[in-house]
Amino acid sequence: MSAISFQSVSKAYASSRGTGPFLALDRVSLDIAEGEFFGLLGPNGAGKTTLISILAGLTRATSGRVVVLGSDVQTHAAQARRKLGVVPQELVFDPFFNVREALRFQSGYFGITHNDAWIDELLVSLGLADKANANMRQLSGGMKRRMLVAQALVHKPPVIVLDEPTAGVDVELRQTLWQFVSQLNKQGSTVLLTTHYLEEAEALCARIAMLKNGRIVALDRTSALLKSASGNVLRFKTNGVLPSTLAVRARVTGSVVQLPVHDALDIEQCLAMARASGLVLEDVEIRKADLEDVFLTIMQGAAEAST
Repeated sequence: MSAISFQSVSKAYASSRGTGPFLALDRVSLDIAEGEFFGLLGPNGAGKTTLISILAGLTRATSGRVVVLGSDVQTHAAQARRKLGVVPQELVFDPFFNVREALRFQSGYFGITHNDAWIDELLVSLGLADKANANMRQLSGGMKRRMLVAQALVHKPPVIVLDEPTAGVDVELRQTLWQFVSQLNKQGSTVLLTTHYLEEAEALCARIAMLKNGRIVALDRTSALLKSASGNVLRFKTNGVLPSTLAVRARVTGSVVQLPVHDALDIEQCLAMARASGLVLEDVEIRKADLEDVFLTIMQGAAEAST
C-alpha cells in the first residue's frame, strides 16, 4: 500500500479573463511508498501548493482521487487527516497560548491527551525547550516556523508533509529540522517535501517529481536524475559582459557565471571565447552537474515542448 497516492488529480479554477478554466493541476498521478523521503519540485505557480492543499483536505480536486494510507481524503477526511502532519508555508499561530499550551491544544484536535513526554521531546528536538512558556506572539519568525513543525508532529502522524519548511529561516534551524525529520524518516515515517532549495532535495530525497504548469515533467530516483545530467559545469566570476555565444547558454548570478560543458575541448573553447572578448576571469573551477542543473534543463525542455 502506498503512503500517498495521487490518482489523475486535476484542479481547475474559473478564469477572470473569460477565457475558460485555468488548470492548476492536469491529471497528476503519483505514488509515494511508505517510509520514502520524496521531493516535489517546481517553479512558482507549478501547482505544488495546490497539490498539497488537496492532500491536506483544504481544497477539493476538480477530478481524480487522493488516498493516504488507504483513506480517501474526501470520503474519509478525518481518517486521512489523522495520518497526516502538514507544515504549511504560511506562519499561522494562536496569540492566546504559550508554546506548550498550543501543542496541547493541537493534540486535542486528534483526541490525544497526557502526551507531555512527546511534547517535551518535540520541544527539545526543535530547539524550543527554552520557549515552552513563552507566548506565541513573543516568538521570532524562525521560532514560529519551528512551532509549525512541532504542531504538525504532535499527534505522531505516519506521513509528514513539509511545504517549503525552511523558506526564509536561518542555517541553524535548517540543520535542526533536517536532523530531526531524517531521524523520523529512519524510524519509518514517510516524508513529502516541497522546496526551492534544491541542495536540500538532492541531499535528503531518494526520489523526486518535478512539476511544470500543473503536470509532472520528471519522476525518477534522485541518483538517476543526477546521472542524466551529462557533462560538467564551468564556473567563474567576471564583471564583464559575456559574448552572445556564451550568454545564450550561461546561468548568471551577479558576477558568477556557470556554463554547461561536455569535455575538455568545450571547456577550452568557452574560456578562449571569454578571454577573446576581453573578460577578466576569477575563481575558475569545474564541478559536476547538480540537481539545480538538472532542474533547469528539465524546466527549459518542458517550456520548449509547450510552445
